[in-house]
Amino acid sequence: MQHEVAHVLGKLGQNIENLGFNTWQLRTLSAVRRCRTSALGGHIDGCDTCGNISISYNSCRNRHCPKCQGKNREDWIQARQSELLPVPYFHVVFTLPDSINVLAMQDPRLVYDLLFESAWATLKSFGKAKEIQTGMIAVLHTWGQNLSLHPHLHCIVPGGGVDKNGNWKNIRGDGKFLFPVKALSKVFRAKYCAALQAKSPDNYTRVKKQLWEKQWVFFAKKPFGSPKSVVEYLGRYTHKIAISNHRIKSIDTQNVTFDYKDYRVAGVKKQMTLTHQEFIRRFSLHILPKRFVKIRHYGFLSSTWKRQKLKLLQEKLKVKVLDKVEKKPFLPKCPCCKTGNLHRIAVFDQRGPPAWYLGNSQNSPDTYRHCES
Repeated sequence: MQHEVAHVLGKLGQNIENLGFNTWQLRTLSAVRRCRTSALGGHIDGCDTCGNISISYNSCRNRHCPKCQGKNREDWIQARQSELLPVPYFHVVFTLPDSINVLAMQDPRLVYDLLFESAWATLKSFGKAKEIQTGMIAVLHTWGQNLSLHPHLHCIVPGGGVDKNGNWKNIRGDGKFLFPVKALSKVFRAKYCAALQAKSPDNYTRVKKQLWEKQWVFFAKKPFGSPKSVVEYLGRYTHKIAISNHRIKSIDTQNVTFDYKDYRVAGVKKQMTLTHQEFIRRFSLHILPKRFVKIRHYGFLSSTWKRQKLKLLQEKLKVKVLDKVEKKPFLPKCPCCKTGNLHRIAVFDQRGPPAWYLGNSQNSPDTYRHCES
């Protein structure tokens, strides 16, 4: 049996309302619990090859739901493929210290907005010193492997930038990151602290000592092997959530057990057991504020710059730009014959499927049949 976050929520039932979650968190958890169940209604599909008819319940489409990220991820990746340049790309990570965690729980929008702003301000300042406009795609992750709060940005940063004449300029070709990592870490800390002091001086005063007494983590990996590698990276990180269902190994009447990697000991795979209440409390730490944008584009990778100048830059770099392929409607494969495509033939609400589907074979369409395999 595949264990799910939704099953844990089902175990808690109405008790979840006594765990201190805010209204937005409760709405999100409710969506995850009801996803692909009769509570959201559904549709009946017919196969164009074997004639099988099957029922599917609707998805909640919530970005925090473990079952609803696949199509969003693929659509986003497809949109980015036409924007890649034949230049090196780096994977870099900006991490906030754990001394900011209490404030992140109280005012997540403030803490995470400043993380984006400070990370970009840091890279932009180093690029300006090299007389280039650099770029960045940043994705917010707020979790550690054990579901603890661990705010950080996964970023894609091209290995150069655009000069004042609109020409591409590589910064270095030795495989090392564009700028000195230790210097970037110090500037990142200084910019974040300055921004927090400007936006929320009282909060800054409370955490000032802890923010300055530790070194901040800035991590840069070796450049990707190819633009294709960048796309594969995007697929892993852009629509990732705090925990996927496949990591949950067991759920009993009291506890949840799940896999995690312990990076303090070289990423050794371990298991952790939490009560239902603690598991959902940790899961809820990573529910982002309403309408919060978790993927952001900066510099020459921003939407404004791309609309105006990307095509010209691609021409200078002799990039063969593929024509945008018109999106075709998504047709899932038939679970019966495995080859045909499923077409929607009826929809229904939470009251359930129509009578002809529920065993009334006389009224079922002649074209379709129930799978007997």
